Formats: sequence, C-alpha cells, structure tokens
Amino acid sequence: MLKEHDIVALTADVPEDGLEAGDVGAIVSVAADGKEFTVEFMTSTGKTVAVVPVPHDHLRPVSDEDIKHARRMIAKA
Repeated sequence: MLKEHDIVALTADVPEDGLEAGDVGAIVSVAADGKEFTVEFMTSTGKTVAVVPVPHDHLRPVSDEDIKHARRMIAKA
C-alpha cells in the first residue's frame, strides 16, 4: 500500500506535465481512499518540476532492484 512520503515511479507517461514512465517522485498527499496521490517530481538537484495528481494504477513503489537513469526535462513554454 502506497502512503505519504513514499518514493514512487510512474508506470505511464503524463505528457501534459512533461513526465514519462519511469520518472521518480515522492508522494505528498493521498486522496480518494488511496486511489489517487499527489506526487512531487524534482530534478536531480532538487528543483521541483511538477506536483500532480496521479491515479494509483500509474504508480509503483521504487525498490532496491531499481537503477537510476537521467534524462533532460524539457521546459514547458
């Protein structure tokens, strides 16, 4: 069960916010009885790039088997 402050990875793209499956964020709040989460996504240096609601079925917990990957975040106009 996911909860506030968990580190999670997207399992689906969120193109309207420039996010892609595999992007990692932190849950900042839980809504709809755990069916939706507000997740903060940041750059590697800690700059917030998006705080968005994400349905539970588009997230998975990050595990010890995950490896980090870097990509450039394209700034929204």
